Amino acid sequence: MSQSAIPFVFMRGGTSRGPYFQRADLPEDLDTLAEVLIAAVGSGHALNIDGIGGGAAVTTKVAMLSRSDDDWADIDYFFAQVSVEDRLVDFKPTCGNILSGVGPAAIEMGLIEPKGDETEIRIHAVNTGARVIARLQTPGGQLTYDGDTEIAGVPGNSAAIQLTFMGVVGSSTGAFLPTDNLRDEIDGIEVTCMDVAMPVVIARASDFGLTGYESAAELDDNSAFFDRMEAIRIEAGKRMGMGDVSKSVTPKFGLLAPANAGGTIAARYFMPWKTHPTMAVTGAQCLASCALTPGSVADGLLERPDASPANVVLEHASGTIDVLVDFTANNNFALNAAGLVRTARKLADGNVYVPARIWAGKEIA
Repeated sequence: MSQSAIPFVFMRGGTSRGPYFQRADLPEDLDTLAEVLIAAVGSGHALNIDGIGGGAAVTTKVAMLSRSDDDWADIDYFFAQVSVEDRLVDFKPTCGNILSGVGPAAIEMGLIEPKGDETEIRIHAVNTGARVIARLQTPGGQLTYDGDTEIAGVPGNSAAIQLTFMGVVGSSTGAFLPTDNLRDEIDGIEVTCMDVAMPVVIARASDFGLTGYESAAELDDNSAFFDRMEAIRIEAGKRMGMGDVSKSVTPKFGLLAPANAGGTIAARYFMPWKTHPTMAVTGAQCLASCALTPGSVADGLLERPDASPANVVLEHASGTIDVLVDFTANNNFALNAAGLVRTARKLADGNVYVPARIWAGKEIA
């Protein structure tokens, strides 16, 4: 059977990983593109045995890069979330962890030339329209992955990648509060539906009879909780103007609880059909914004800082993540920008192969 070869760089970005492609090396048509990505990742099998996915939602993510036509940006970043088993591809969301690898991948692909000891890359997140500035360590004009920065969920140390997110409020729904309410009640549970970098339905863990300190494995084993959460998420999606979200990974779902390890607040994040083993970069921005917003479901769970910028430390299932939030809090909370530090590492490069019957790109025997 003949196959089509597609060049790629395989990267860990933050606490996720996946193939990074040049957009020009892939089909333009989204339906064909989805089939190519399903084949490349191996969606349709729990182990992604016929592809390069890792059998988890954080390892079946795809980044597609190109030089940007946007006057502000250097690189366009188009994201796809490929399901592990269901042969589905969602082009609606973005991913901040995979975005952590966009700068290094752009340099590896020759799309960006590093300059000086630190290289600033302006990234346009195509899926949501967000603008992100990535600052990479490039000593002597050479990209490095070596450094002393640790992030929870990744072993060892790597070079720091500083990310500053702008224009992320209402990125998917057009509104900070898509239902126009600080709180909504669905199935007897109070939720805050918020759209900052990622639309998220946020509730208090205690309202589900949970502590909010459960491990990812403990939550994944709680089928009764997942059934109730999914029903609430689907109804919230309708109220947020997102239509039928039963087959979409957005909105996500989050739980909040008082901090118990010295952080600002404890949080658990769902992808949404599995518990995130750590914390999504986009989700962290939304949860931090909810924590800082008076009247949200976070009321009573933390002592809110009143000075901007505020460093919000989210305690998650594998440690903590810091979100530096630049905000205005006159009459209503307003997010100006959010900053995070991530790391990335190139794992492999070469060609990934998909059957030519799916897409006759660069065909080899």
